[in-house]
Amino acid sequence: MTLRSDPSGLGVIVAAHRAETNYLGGPMYSAIRSLLFTLTIVSAALGLAACAPAEEAPAEAAQEAMPMDEGVLADELLADWESLKSLMVAIAEEMPEENYGYKPTDELRDFGEQVMHVAGAQVGLMGRLDAAATPLDLGEPADKAGFVQALSDSFDFGTEILNGQTDASLQEKVDGGFLGESTRARVVYRTMIHTWSEYGVQTVYLRLNGVVPPASQ
Repeated sequence: MTLRSDPSGLGVIVAAHRAETNYLGGPMYSAIRSLLFTLTIVSAALGLAACAPAEEAPAEAAQEAMPMDEGVLADELLADWESLKSLMVAIAEEMPEENYGYKPTDELRDFGEQVMHVAGAQVGLMGRLDAAATPLDLGEPADKAGFVQALSDSFDFGTEILNGQTDASLQEKVDGGFLGESTRARVVYRTMIHTWSEYGVQTVYLRLNGVVPPASQ
């Protein structure tokens, strides 16, 4: 009835305005305003919490970037080297002497040649850490005892060189042969990586002969 008696529509507008005013001024409006205020406070708190780690990060990064104590790098390299020696000598000793001439296929090295390959690579690479080091002659072993001794000697050669290194010298660059210019530390670890890969090959040689590698016993 109001719409019909008010062709101009002003009555509808006024009524709507009053309704809106009553709504905004009512309990619902107060609840919404309170909710928005709470959300604003929570958002601000979360923002401050998120900023806290960022402010602490530089200090943590600086602490992590602090240099190691002198001797830590040299000691760890030497410990890893000596541990690898124990593993490799043990597997060489585990293979029966009659199987030192065994090879899975004609294209591959026999087990004795495999042992000498490791020994020769170690002497060649570790010798690059000290240009003044006297090259080690591994000879040409004729029996199992000779092969095991040559392998052990190659590790002892590396140990002697590592004993003469410091953390500072290990970070100096030398001619790494096929590795190119490298730090002494890199040459050492690449030598050990090669030996580890050959250890995997040698475990297969043992398994094919019904021998369980020492590390798996």
